[in-house]
Amino acid sequence: MTTTSPETLLVIGGDATGMSAASQARRLKGPDALKIIAFERGHFTSYSACGIPYWVGGEVSSVDDLIARTPEEHRARDIDLRMQTEVTAIDPANHRVRSRNLKTGNDVWTAYDKLVIATGARPVRPPIPGIDAPGVHGVQNLEDGQSLIHTLEKTEGRRAVVVGAGYIGVEMAEALLHRGYEVTVLNRGEQPMATLDADMGALVHEAMNGMGITTVSGAEVSKILTGDDGRVSGVATEDAEYPADVVVLGIGVEPETTLAEKAGLPLGPSGGLLTDLSMRVRGSENIWAGGDCVEVLDLVSGQLRHIALGTHANKHGQVIGSNAGGGYATFPGVVGTAVSKVCDLEIARTGLREKDARAEGLQFVTVRVESTSRAGYYPGASLMTVKMIAERRTGRLLGVQIVGREGAGKRVDVAAVALTAGMTVDQMTALDLGYAPPFSPVWDPVLVAARKAVAAVRQAGG
Repeated sequence: MTTTSPETLLVIGGDATGMSAASQARRLKGPDALKIIAFERGHFTSYSACGIPYWVGGEVSSVDDLIARTPEEHRARDIDLRMQTEVTAIDPANHRVRSRNLKTGNDVWTAYDKLVIATGARPVRPPIPGIDAPGVHGVQNLEDGQSLIHTLEKTEGRRAVVVGAGYIGVEMAEALLHRGYEVTVLNRGEQPMATLDADMGALVHEAMNGMGITTVSGAEVSKILTGDDGRVSGVATEDAEYPADVVVLGIGVEPETTLAEKAGLPLGPSGGLLTDLSMRVRGSENIWAGGDCVEVLDLVSGQLRHIALGTHANKHGQVIGSNAGGGYATFPGVVGTAVSKVCDLEIARTGLREKDARAEGLQFVTVRVESTSRAGYYPGASLMTVKMIAERRTGRLLGVQIVGREGAGKRVDVAAVALTAGMTVDQMTALDLGYAPPFSPVWDPVLVAARKAVAAVRQAGG
């Protein structure tokens, strides 16, 4: 009686996409049919990077709270997980990868039948003097979070500078404020939150200043200043210097595709890997990729974008694991939905900004409304501002941005569904949304904006 050897699935990366893919493939095929080996260069697996600011700020008490599944739990499911092991080369022609044990320094080649690339993203670190000085921190993984907390606990001074005012920047500003630091945010853009239009970003700017966070716009960092001990002492721009005992980089991330590029795999305009609907790398029959290292289809614009979010990463892993395990699944694309908060201010967006719509050659109308989170007479009602963008001739919804207090952020989900369905603002006005005074006015703020957008489309004509 002859037995066939199991296929080998190699996974590069032990976080959301990689281990979701490995786990899903294991559900579909047992170890006799599929051998799974996963490589992770760090100390943690399957964790919530999105929760790091709340761990740093103290809302989450322990790193263990951010870990969904430990290495031991993965191994108990017949996944050969090799920690502190970094993949240093991919050889698609010979179906193998080279890895290095970071504890011993040993290099080995491992053959594969199927490969998953889930290398994630890396923080942007501009080449400015002093960027690598002690006390300067990027925040991308749990090791980064641990290092920052250690610095915050041992630093005597209480002055912090955050470089960048995107999602990472504003969330870290809140975390440092909770830690008792005097926080300055340096933003080279016109307003914080470049994922919003400037008029909506101005609302965030005003609110952050009201919370005691100094937010400086148009501030291009030219140098990280250091003291006699070599540690960070401040941040310099062309116009001013800002003293700092700790600096956090919140400039953003870029796809970590160094290995893929050296292996000759195709990259898109943002530097992310290009895949088909099954998350298979284009031109490769047996290689899949997902998470923060790939580009995804924007369903509104039809263009490829790099969007680093845990929601997408986990979905990619499920799709990849299904296909690598012999099943079938696809990932159609995204509409660009994201929410964040700084203290009690909630910030949300989905779809296109004005400049995105212009770049695609679309003619559009925009409206802005102020409404409340609850019926005006019900205690606790708070103001929110909703901005809506619709195509001029058709009335097709193009994008929504929301800034407000409690109850504002998750309202963007209604708009995300409408965008995915390709709805017009006229169709949106008829949505049967839930109503009771503790939850909403009779006309939900999103529907108020839709009604106003309908009027703007009609007024604009063809």
